[in-house]
Amino acid sequence: MKTSSLFESIPTELPEELFTILAKGRGVTIERIISMGHASAEGDWYDQETHEWVLVVKGEARLQFEGEEERPLREGDHLLIPAHARHRVVWTPDDRETIWVAVHFG
Repeated sequence: MKTSSLFESIPTELPEELFTILAKGRGVTIERIISMGHASAEGDWYDQETHEWVLVVKGEARLQFEGEEERPLREGDHLLIPAHARHRVVWTPDDRETIWVAVHFG
C-alpha cells in the first residue's frame, strides 16, 4: 500500500476547484477538494442526493445554507450537510489554498 498526503500534488494555479477521490466504496466517497478564491456562482446552490461531512484541513471558507446567514469555517472546523440541504460556498481566499476533506454517504 502506498502512503499519500493531502498536501501533495497541489498545482500552483487553480483555474477551477480541484476534486480528487481518495477512496470510494459501498455508498461512501471520500474526496479532497482544493479551493483558491473559488466560490459558488451567485444564485447557484448545491442540492445533493447524499449527506456530506466536510472538514477544513487548511485555509478557511464561508458557507451559506439557503435562508441562513453565512458560516465561517477555519482550519479544523467540520460540519454535516444533510442530503438536499441547499448550500453554497460564498468565499475562499485567493492568496492561498483551502484544503477540504469531504465524505459523501447515505
